[in-house]
Amino acid sequence: MTRHVLLFALAVLLLPLARAAQADDARPVVVELFTSQGCSSCPPADRLLGEIKDRPGVIALSLHVDYWDYIGWEDPYGKARHTGRQQAYKRQLELDYVYTPQIVVDGRLQVIGSRRSAVLDRIDRARGRPPIVRPRLDGGTAVIPAAEVAAGARVWLVTFDARHATQVGDGENAGDRLVNHNVVRSWRDLGAYTGARREIPLDVAEARAAGRSGCALLVQREGTGEILGAAMMTFEGS
Repeated sequence: MTRHVLLFALAVLLLPLARAAQADDARPVVVELFTSQGCSSCPPADRLLGEIKDRPGVIALSLHVDYWDYIGWEDPYGKARHTGRQQAYKRQLELDYVYTPQIVVDGRLQVIGSRRSAVLDRIDRARGRPPIVRPRLDGGTAVIPAAEVAAGARVWLVTFDARHATQVGDGENAGDRLVNHNVVRSWRDLGAYTGARREIPLDVAEARAAGRSGCALLVQREGTGEILGAAMMTFEGS
């Protein structure tokens, strides 16, 4: 066997290992869908979120806003807090207005949430960026290792329900049965992150008792900026 053939064979053997290492190095990509059961344009985006939520390296969250409620259907999962978060993204990303369905990827890329190819493109672009911090949920503790952080950040704990099916009785989707995935139910501020290692005890017993399916840990620049790192944990039996 010649030297060139040997090197080629070695490269072929090592390629899967290199790909595995690259996958391990990639940080999870956070996909936030701003949606509403009162919006007739949202169901395709809801279905798309259901498609991508189980992809490796994706943390998909459905944030129901409340500004469509006036049409006649009050979204049972709509929250003013989600509307406020979307408004903050509007200012941060210098957009002219808020809309649904909107997807924000890693706090810095946005796209119409029903445009499948564009959404997947934004996810791929985010996945190509090097990780900044690698938080993890270790049982009852959130562990955020030390990292180089140029500006202040906050740590958020988000709980969600894996799936809800709703028969809509009024509004633009009247008569339709809508299915929503990874529906965000609560946010908890776990404090600031300045780059120093943090270990934060978590009590998720209340979330489990309330029937939540899991939680996500987000480390995000102040002012609803870029998401520096994230982790997700599903609860057993959910």
